[in-house]
Amino acid sequence: MEHITLLLGIVIITALVFDFTNGFHDTANAMATTISTGALKPKTAVAMSAVLNLVGAFMSVEVAKTISKGLVNEEGIQPEVIFAALVGAILWNLVTWLVGLPSSSSHALMGGLIGAAVASAGLDAVNGSVVVTKVLIPAIAAPLVAGVAAMLAAKLTYKLGNQVGEKTSAKGYRAGQIASAGLVSLAHGTNDAQKTMGIITLALIAGNALPAGANPPVWVIVSAGLAIAMGTYLGGWRIIRTMGKGLTDLQPQQGFAAQTSAASVILASSTLGFSLSTTHACSGAVMGAGLGRKGGVVRWSTATRMFIAWGLTLPAAALVASVAELVMRTGDIGIAAVTVFLVASCFAIWVISRRQVVDHTNVNEVETAGATDEPGVVTTAMAAVTVPPTTAAAGTTAAVTDEDLKATIPASTTTPAAPAAAV
Repeated sequence: MEHITLLLGIVIITALVFDFTNGFHDTANAMATTISTGALKPKTAVAMSAVLNLVGAFMSVEVAKTISKGLVNEEGIQPEVIFAALVGAILWNLVTWLVGLPSSSSHALMGGLIGAAVASAGLDAVNGSVVVTKVLIPAIAAPLVAGVAAMLAAKLTYKLGNQVGEKTSAKGYRAGQIASAGLVSLAHGTNDAQKTMGIITLALIAGNALPAGANPPVWVIVSAGLAIAMGTYLGGWRIIRTMGKGLTDLQPQQGFAAQTSAASVILASSTLGFSLSTTHACSGAVMGAGLGRKGGVVRWSTATRMFIAWGLTLPAAALVASVAELVMRTGDIGIAAVTVFLVASCFAIWVISRRQVVDHTNVNEVETAGATDEPGVVTTAMAAVTVPPTTAAAGTTAAVTDEDLKATIPASTTTPAAPAAAV
């Protein structure tokens, strides 16, 4: 193994902590719809996702190369810069997890890296063309492509499902949903685990433990795969709730369409070396699938909060990382202060999260109850429009209902009360 200094060891451990938070933060991407539709039990779903995340980590290193070789200039980058980047990424991951918003762990990491690099060496430390072509463009394109694909796929599944019974169709799509969820988990491992591999490799290069341009060593691949798998197994239940029940209500057909579309986009991006946000792809696919069913709706208030979080991810992580890098310039005292701040902040967020526990036992129940408030306005408006023709067409039924009501009213009931009962 390469020569590891104390600071470099701290950076590697912190990177694996980020990988761990990435795992439970992004579990929802693969398993939220599978859990919300009942295709798999919550604990079974996250266990399956964890195993496939681990397998996916060994399938490619193209994204890791983008992080370690392309995003920032390796020359002049010190381990302190990598540590500051990880501080910004971890804190953003935990804050968004606390409020249940599916933001991008990938963009948090890259935002932190950009902010710390700029604070350390100026704007020239960042490769702007790589940021645009392999980060910003995929960030915009991924949810749109996955959303349109999922919407079309959902429409197709319902059209094909009309030829068989509803129960048979739902059962078949549940099986397909399990398979597609596994594919998303595998894709997540090939994309997100590599980001930590890339950041550790960059730290090793910065600490002169590896030559410039080196690929991730085997021990880095193994440790990153295990960290993201363990985080995935814990299950990010708060974000699973938002993805599974907060954005839209999905049926098995829609869940299958969403996951298949998202997996295709993620695997394609991994092959091309794009550092894609799996959160963006999966969230876009969920919303697209929600619109793919006739009468399906997207809860745009939740989606808007999610979009705002997406927009803030890069600058927020960059700001925290840049401040951390400036503090660490004071030397060992600064490094110790940033370390203590990170640990204290993580502990404080965990304590706050215990006030309202969300786990596998209530991940669907609580959100189902709360999610009915938002679409109620739309439902009421639609009902107001459709009531007159329905009433006219059902005149006979209404008359029978009135007669039945009259028959059940006691003789002692006053005349004014009868209309009130009918209403």
